[in-house]
Amino acid sequence: MTLQPQLQDFARPWAEEDGIEFDVLMDLGLGVARDYGLTFQVPDDLRRLYIEFFKLDLVRFNGDESWQLPIPATFVVDPDGTIVFASADPDYTVRAEPSEILAAIP
Repeated sequence: MTLQPQLQDFARPWAEEDGIEFDVLMDLGLGVARDYGLTFQVPDDLRRLYIEFFKLDLVRFNGDESWQLPIPATFVVDPDGTIVFASADPDYTVRAEPSEILAAIP
């Protein structure tokens, strides 16, 4: 399952285009991510790059004027509700290794 802030008009085509076969939950306004301290503010220079180079306006895509994004995070929760694995890094290029995630699944 993944949680993302995009409006449904943008999230659905992304999921279909990428062949996503798992649940995609909407976190409009990043309320859940904020509650868990898993957001970061996009700096002004990166904001300009998103708009001018990538032609990606987060306000339009996310319906939120905060210019915040979720920090990529992975959690494995056992059947009792205990988090048995957690990974989160503000550097979006740092992700949990799939082998670590699989090893943590009860």
